[in-house]
Amino acid sequence: MRAPFVDSHVHFWDPGRLPYPWLSGAPALSTRHAPDGLVAEAGEAMPARLVFVQAECARDRWLDEIRWVETLAAAEPRLAGIVAHVPVDSDAALAPMLAELGRHPLVRGVRHLIQDEPDPQFCTRAIFVAGVRELAGQGLSFDLCCRQHQLPAVTELARRCPQTSFILDHAGKPGIARRELDPWRADVAALAALPNVVCKFSGLVTEASPGWSAEDLRPCVEHLLATFGPSRLLFGSDWPVVKLAATYPGWLAAADLLLSSLSPSDRDAIFRANAVRVYRLP
Repeated sequence: MRAPFVDSHVHFWDPGRLPYPWLSGAPALSTRHAPDGLVAEAGEAMPARLVFVQAECARDRWLDEIRWVETLAAAEPRLAGIVAHVPVDSDAALAPMLAELGRHPLVRGVRHLIQDEPDPQFCTRAIFVAGVRELAGQGLSFDLCCRQHQLPAVTELARRCPQTSFILDHAGKPGIARRELDPWRADVAALAALPNVVCKFSGLVTEASPGWSAEDLRPCVEHLLATFGPSRLLFGSDWPVVKLAATYPGWLAAADLLLSSLSPSDRDAIFRANAVRVYRLP
């Protein structure tokens, strides 16, 4: 039996409750996904604690999403933290939104998606930077969800916000399927050089080719270990998006294999302790 671990990146959604415009382009994922479905799929591989990351419902419904996830957590106590959406580029309107987040004890951080913005410098706009800086004063971290070509701008954002804690989602989406890890390698190294950034060990299988093997992921994993190190990597499943490329136990087994050469304490850091520290989990 494996040691208890934390999944730092799961999503839940119910299109019957809230609108998710992006699901129209992802029919394989467009049905309800909630903790009961994860329990059924994970089986004995079920994590001890979960961190919910905003699932990009209609952005003006961000508070409704928080409230719905709170009802899920009431029934599933392993759901221990929420990364919520608020539009950080809201200028004067941001302060009352952050005050509202403070009334929801499970909220640990914020995510405002960057990956689909056409302007590669979107996250370095002054209004965006100012909003991300505000998170630090509220004790909130910021999840960075970007694509490979946006990494230089994301690095500049983190550099301009030294008091804010950043978590890079899905390792910045490297070009695993294309077998093109440059300039991703250099860009990730530059981001990892900033002490206020950690990285999720997640989302790699959906960046790989169909029929992937753990060895296809190894060059990427070795670079993450060399740059962020075991003390700054957090295991995440990206469930249910991971189902496009693997089962929950399948990705967990691949992660175990890829990290098998590490010491027990380093594996525990990636699979449990780092998430507890970064997201301040009970």
